[in-house]
Amino acid sequence: MQGPRRRSVFASRLVSSAGDGEQPHVIEDLRLAILSGEEPPGTLIPIASVATFFGVSQIPVREALKVLTGEGLVEHRPHVGYAVAKLTFAEFRELYEVRAALETSALRAAVRSATETDDELVRSAHSAMAAAVARGDERGYHVESRRFHRALIAPAGMQRLLHMYDSAWNMTEPARPMSRVAEVDRALLHGDHNAMVAAFRARDADRLVAESAAHYEHLKTAIEVFRSDPDVFRQP
Repeated sequence: MQGPRRRSVFASRLVSSAGDGEQPHVIEDLRLAILSGEEPPGTLIPIASVATFFGVSQIPVREALKVLTGEGLVEHRPHVGYAVAKLTFAEFRELYEVRAALETSALRAAVRSATETDDELVRSAHSAMAAAVARGDERGYHVESRRFHRALIAPAGMQRLLHMYDSAWNMTEPARPMSRVAEVDRALLHGDHNAMVAAFRARDADRLVAESAAHYEHLKTAIEVFRSDPDVFRQP
């Protein structure tokens, strides 16, 4: 089984969000660094270097890493240390199943509660995705795709569901899936988004749920392309 990468520039890419006079936001800033996708799954997180960056002892860094381990973003391996969590492809695909189930549960309630303000939030994210596709910006598309899906279900007001949805999405972020799928697949996925926008704005819940289901089937097909990549997934 392949272990975490032993050379890491993880600490050199950290950014502190703490203002002047504030205590370092160790957990929050580590989480953001992992979710950015700058360091791929399996990247070693050097505790001493991270502690030096934040100007703290190693104790709060270790505590932060334990929290992030509980969130599924970090893993600990004996005699190696902490690293960005590396899933198997089966685990990764399962998270897509979880997201699809949660999204389906929220969409009907979202349509019932949506306002013109929600329409604008959906439209804004969709337009940003279209711009990313036009300029060939895989990372931008990845970011705006998440904003789009979140905007569709936010009107449901189901906060516990939204928390679970965000957690499931977070665990797939280090792999940067939308940056890895083929360009033709991204175009197909964006076509799905077009249909979802139309159904949402028409307040057609049945159609929206059907379009969402088709979209997730296309997603699962698209991610098959890199299922055997050892830099992304832990091989069984």
